[in-house]
Amino acid sequence: MARKKHAYPLVETTVTYLEMREPPSRPTVAAPMTKLAIMRAGELTVSFYRYLYNTVGEPWSWTERRLLDDQALRKIVEDPLVEVYVLYAGGAPAGFVEFDKRRDREVELAYCGLIPEFIGRGLGSYLLDWAVHAAWQKKPERVWVHTCTHDHPRALSVYQRAGFEAYERRVEKIVPIEALLAAPPSGGGSG
Repeated sequence: MARKKHAYPLVETTVTYLEMREPPSRPTVAAPMTKLAIMRAGELTVSFYRYLYNTVGEPWSWTERRLLDDQALRKIVEDPLVEVYVLYAGGAPAGFVEFDKRRDREVELAYCGLIPEFIGRGLGSYLLDWAVHAAWQKKPERVWVHTCTHDHPRALSVYQRAGFEAYERRVEKIVPIEALLAAPPSGGGSG
């Protein structure tokens, strides 16, 4: 169930799929600042999820969830096998992690990122490290993630330094954020 149909232009991006088949043996990354908390958004509203997704993802052309209407998005974020955790810095939302456990014995790190104002403070490595360790606490056979050439320029190398190994690359077509933001509102969803 997508939003009202638009003829969005598509652009090519190279998507790299990465996986981890065993938990990391390294110690966890120390918190780069005080007053940090990571909390599960147990009663996540669609509007708060859209705020996180849109704010974190806009610089990197995250559009997949923007194309969903509220009902379709609610079905995902309210699924008991989907978990969203919010990073708070000094009480303000600074980023989020989304785990998708809908595939048997796997945890997909579906989304992981920071609100732009919090980039460059060492929070990205901390959040990713926390996410990797938290994913393995769920006892999967593998943890996986994907990134693309529209993502943060260092995303691929950051995932590799965290212990993920590439297992597939393919060219896919996405709706560029500029086209989506330029389109007239279509109703059925906010953001």
